[in-house]
Amino acid sequence: MQVIATAGHVDHGKSALVRALTGMEPDRWAEEKLRGLTIDLGFAWMTLPGGERLAFVDVPGHERFVPNMLAGVGPVPAVLVVVSADGGWMPQSAEHLAAIDAVGIRHGLLAVTRADLADPGPAMRQALGHLARSGLGQAEAVAVSAVTGEGLPELRAALARLVASLPVPDAGDPVRLWVDRSFSIRGSGTVVTGTLPAGTIATGQELLLTPSMRPARIRGLEMLNERAASVTGVARVALNLRGIPAVVPARGMALVDAGRWTVTKLIDVRLSLRSSSPSAGTARLPEETTLHIGSARTPARVRPLGPPIPGGPGGPGGPGGPAGPPGNAWTAIARLTLRDALPLHVGDRVLLRDPGRADGRILGATVLDVAPPAVARRGAAAAAGRELAAWPDHPSAADLLRRHGLLRAGALAAMGLTAGSAPAAPSAAPPATAAPLAPVAPVVGDWLADPARWADLRRRLAAAVAAHARSDPLAIGMSPEAARAALGLPDRTLIEALARPALDPPADPGAPGQVQLTGGYLRLVPQQSPERQEPRKLTEPVSSLPPLVASGIRAVLTDLARAPFMAPEAGRLEDLGLDQRALAAAARAGLLLRVSEQIVLAPGAEAEAAHVLARLPQPFTTAQARQALGTTRRVAIPLLEYLDRARITQRLPDDRRRMR
Repeated sequence: MQVIATAGHVDHGKSALVRALTGMEPDRWAEEKLRGLTIDLGFAWMTLPGGERLAFVDVPGHERFVPNMLAGVGPVPAVLVVVSADGGWMPQSAEHLAAIDAVGIRHGLLAVTRADLADPGPAMRQALGHLARSGLGQAEAVAVSAVTGEGLPELRAALARLVASLPVPDAGDPVRLWVDRSFSIRGSGTVVTGTLPAGTIATGQELLLTPSMRPARIRGLEMLNERAASVTGVARVALNLRGIPAVVPARGMALVDAGRWTVTKLIDVRLSLRSSSPSAGTARLPEETTLHIGSARTPARVRPLGPPIPGGPGGPGGPGGPAGPPGNAWTAIARLTLRDALPLHVGDRVLLRDPGRADGRILGATVLDVAPPAVARRGAAAAAGRELAAWPDHPSAADLLRRHGLLRAGALAAMGLTAGSAPAAPSAAPPATAAPLAPVAPVVGDWLADPARWADLRRRLAAAVAAHARSDPLAIGMSPEAARAALGLPDRTLIEALARPALDPPADPGAPGQVQLTGGYLRLVPQQSPERQEPRKLTEPVSSLPPLVASGIRAVLTDLARAPFMAPEAGRLEDLGLDQRALAAAARAGLLLRVSEQIVLAPGAEAEAAHVLARLPQPFTTAQARQALGTTRRVAIPLLEYLDRARITQRLPDDRRRMR
């Protein structure tokens, strides 16, 4: 089935036309029937000649009830614009068309009513001229009379053609059902109704009621007063909910799939003013306005992110903008702060209206970011505006990653995107076919990163580790948590991923080097160019060590050059200013071999000891090893245990050893 809404000036016969087409009374309230004036939304349906079922959302035409009208047209993919032959184009005709344009509806049909009272030709030509300058473009038109039945067969056929031209939404799309009615039925409980634009709902399914995020399980489901086990959009549905008191749901709330929408109060948008608006031509943004989407409306504060631009990417004919002829149009990037949180995707169309303005100005806007970063620094707002101005109306995952740097895959999905894709376009305004985007692989877990930002984080991490080493040269390294805080990252696993060897190591000879995570600490491995990979002289301590420590190590190495296995005693180390931290730092730098906590030898001493011990009769005793090495038991026993751990020697049950 499909769902369309009516639109048009008050008293132009919208409800009468729906009544004539469907045989149903769309006006639900006694006051509406008494006054002959539609006040709230009405609902009716029919079967088209081809068997397709079509539901109507009949909207009020009076200017006092524009919010109700917007709640009706918000979720639908097409409209039936109604203009009377004896009234012609009127102010509410223009405002309704501006609203249709703003929410992005691009499919419609014109019905000129009361053809029995006046020649429909002039009104039809006038209305078609206005429609042609809107997103509806060259809409089909039919002259009808709800009283005599003239033109009704032609209108039914035109409606069938309109329905056949509408895009078919994806049954797997995330569910967002805007509530337009809520009531209680004795014995059943809470019931809500709405237009399901896409996705699938089924009995037993659990959804979340926004903005409270209360879980609601579907106890029963009806489509056009008929029970159903499941329904796929587009459809008019009524849901009997379990777990939600009848006083909780209200018009403007939404039932959504958990984790598939971003419920937000802060969004960045591209505003556009089309020439069909009653106030086209003014480019000044309001400071306060009311935002409408679906059946929801909420006050919003507007913060411009740069000056308005004539035309622009979001304007008529621009890339990513709605189809339509060029005209008096402009675009502007702005940040909206909403009073109430709404479930949104990037690419959503919203409408802004100031009910206090006499000219009834209506602005359309496309949501570009549903979780925008802060713009607190001087010049940040203008920079954000310039960046967003270059985006299409349907940003890709790469666009969002470039802006945010890092995003979880789940957060990206809740924005309406998957890695390597653009958002699913609203059924009313599919985007132009674009080349497929390369998928973005997670850097760790479900974290996605912009490649340029990831490379910059590697450089920043190396710089942070190098700075830490300079400030505390004897430290074992920088803790991952300290590095996470220094880089302002949300998750320690990102630091661990940054410390893994890069597939493409930095080619910049001035880069500080590659960070490695060893023993729970981050250390910097200095970078060497292939042309100058010379072995470092062990008698020359690295320049990063303090001068006193470097001098002490040099003295130790001088002593060991004369007697390789006569490790300096504790007093000698203390006199040289080498405490445990200094010895550990020297060992990490490869300047000393730390056999045990108090025993240090020159690098390579283990290989030299193995060469000496291999000449002994096998197996050998500790005393034989001590004599061959020319050292004391203080050194010999820890050195032999070190060689055992290194699997150079093997200790036998009788405490003798042999070479492996």
